[in-house]
Formats: sequence, C-alpha cells, structure tokens
Amino acid sequence: MNYVLLAAIGALAAVLANKGIAVFNDGFRPIVPQYLEGKINRKELATMSFAISFGLVIGFGIPTSIAATIILIHAILLTTDIIGTWCPDNLTGTIMSAVIGGLYGVGILVGLESIVTIFGYLPFNFLNALGSVSKFITVAFAVFPALAVAYQHGYKKGIVTGVITVLVYFLIKKFGIFSLGEFKIALSGEGMAMLAGTITMLIYATQVKNEGGDANTSLVNVFSNQVSRIRKNWILLAVMGGLIAAATSLSVVAGDPTSLALLAAGSYSEAALAAFARAIGFVPLVFTTAIVTGVYGPAGCTFVFVIGLLFINNPIVALIVGAIVMIVEILLINVFAKGMDKFPGVKDMGEHIRTSMNKVLEVTLLVGAVVAAEAMAGAVGLSGIGALFVIGCELLNKTFKKPIVELAIGPVACILFGILINILLVVNLVALVPVA
Repeated sequence: MNYVLLAAIGALAAVLANKGIAVFNDGFRPIVPQYLEGKINRKELATMSFAISFGLVIGFGIPTSIAATIILIHAILLTTDIIGTWCPDNLTGTIMSAVIGGLYGVGILVGLESIVTIFGYLPFNFLNALGSVSKFITVAFAVFPALAVAYQHGYKKGIVTGVITVLVYFLIKKFGIFSLGEFKIALSGEGMAMLAGTITMLIYATQVKNEGGDANTSLVNVFSNQVSRIRKNWILLAVMGGLIAAATSLSVVAGDPTSLALLAAGSYSEAALAAFARAIGFVPLVFTTAIVTGVYGPAGCTFVFVIGLLFINNPIVALIVGAIVMIVEILLINVFAKGMDKFPGVKDMGEHIRTSMNKVLEVTLLVGAVVAAEAMAGAVGLSGIGALFVIGCELLNKTFKKPIVELAIGPVACILFGILINILLVVNLVALVPVA
C-alpha cells in the first residue's frame, strides 16, 4: 500500500507540474505563468525549477526524512516540480512525467540515504547552498502589488502601498502568533503582507473613472480567469489531496518537520494540531499566489495533512475526506477571486500585475543567486568571487542579442559555479577550507 500511494503521489504531482497546474515550491509558483504566457521557454523553466528546488531537496527534505524515518513531503513534491518541468510540454512529456515521478516516489521510499550519500561523494556538495537561490522569492513577491500600483497610478500611491505591505509584514511577524492550547498558530507574514498589498491595489483600482460606457461590459476577469485554470482541473487536484491525506494517515509522509517529529513519536493529536496551525498560516500565501498566477499547490493549503493525521490508520476515509477538503479549498478561492473581479479598473490592472511580477522575480532571483554563489565561494575560501561570477554572467547575458535566460541567469550561473568549484577541487587548484 505504501509503495502504491507514493508511486501515485509522485506520478500525479509530476503531471500537475508538467502541465503547469500545480507546483509545490511557493517561490517557483510565480515563475510558471511566465512560461505559460510565453515570456520564457521550457528550457529556462526547467533550469529555474532545478536551481530553486533541488538544493532544498538535498539539504532539507531528504535529511529531515532520514532523521525521522518518515518522508517529509518536500522530498517528493519539490523533486516532482523538477521532473514535471524537465519533461516536454506534450503528451509524451506528460507520460514521461508520470512514469519518472512514480518511479521516484517508490525510489525515495527505498533509498533515501543513498541519495544523500551520492552527493556526499562530490568534493564540494554545492547543492546545499543552491537552495539559497529561492531564499527571498516568497517574501519579495509580496512587493509586486506596490510595484503594480506604481505602474498604474504613479509612484506616490506605489510608495503608500509599499509602506502598508512592509508594515503588515512587520506586525504579523511580530504579533501574528496565537496560542492554541499547547501549540501556536503562526500566520504567514509574507502571505498577509501580499494580501494587504493586493487589497490596497484593488482599492486604488476602484477609484479609476471609466470613460464612456460601462466598464463591466468589457471587463477582463483577470482573477477569475486565473482561478478557472485551477477549477477546470479540480478532479486531479482532489485526487492529489486525497492521496496525500491517505499517505499521511499511514504515517508514510508528513507536511512539516514539527508534525513529522510528533507523528514519529506516536503523538497523533498533537501532530494534527501542529499541522492545523501551520495550514492556517499558509492560507493567505497559497490563496493569493494562486489567484494572481493561476497555479495551485499539489497539497493546497496543507489541510490535507491534518485530515490524514485525524484519520490515522484509516487511509480510505482519509482519501475521501482529503479529496473533499481540496474541493472546498478550490470553491473558496473561486469565491474570493470573483469578489475581487467586481472592482472596476481590473482590466487595466492585469498587465501591470504581470509586469511587476516579472520585475520582482528578476531582481529576487539575481539576489538569491549572489547569496548562493557567495555561500559556495566562502566554503572554499574564495569569498567575493561567487558574486563576481554571478553578476558577470548576468551582465554578459544582457549583452547577447538573444539572452541565454530571459528572466534571470542567476540560477544557471550558480549551477555552473558549483560545477566549476568541483572541477577545481578535483585538479587540486583549490583547497577546501573548513567553515568555522
């Protein structure tokens, strides 16, 4: 049963990523629409998925899973993001995604420790540092509403939106923790800040006066159109939610390190409370990114893990209830999106949203790449050269008639830099310096 569930989860999650329906990495979710809109090609999308997710798989997902003998869901779903985007965007690619994803799901259950060992054979395991590429994406993405307002309504209103966003982020980070018995509910500062910025953006949109006729007759339902991409795939998402809940019910997977540790200790009620608290904090982030990108998460707002923990050792019941929970989430997000679409001015706002998202991602990926490359360089006693390498690649990329990577070459440069360090170590040109 365990092997079947993990094979099904891996196969379906890879297919969802392949078709751009759902991806697990919150930082990767805003990048997928760039491909769907033709802003970047498939090769660039695949490169981004590897750079953003693989370091987290090796440095976080797999080691955490090994420590508790229960698979942290990140170890599966971050990798299926990569598998799905690396396979071609056609029927053959979809079939490949399902097969490879299914095999990986089984393989991760069989050989967790061997994967870590393989990368341990590298003279310098740069994949741990590579996870820093996506370090700032989630928090920086909260800024895009302020930038969109500045494009549409001028920099003064953009600054006001930015101040509100930062203020909400600070307040939630400082005071957004509530006690629930022995456990604490921590709201997502990034998600609440993004939500506050989006609401402010909509308020400014309602103040746009329509010239000639009723704007509603020509209104482009930006948010509803995005959510419709999610709604039309509700069956696949429901099955995905049910499978994850069933696997959690059998103590095969967990959604976060806290509930994983409690689950491993047999504290099922406590694990369910911890997972519930985490899910509440993720609602604003997941809903808001889904509405503006049209891409959902394979685990939704992560309430499916709570279902699995509540129906421990009852996989069939967990499967059914988990699927229902995912459907409810999709219905709620659609209601929220339709409410936002009633505001006048949304038609013109759509293009500014897309432009601001591109700008934020371009800067964030470059900054994250510099941080990651510097972490690599510092580990071998070459501080400074990492930033030089990434920035140099970025500037050279911009001089080409056709840039190698349209959005940002930083992640690609980080991979190349990590490979270069290993080559230098192999030929004994650089001595690995222990980090204090």
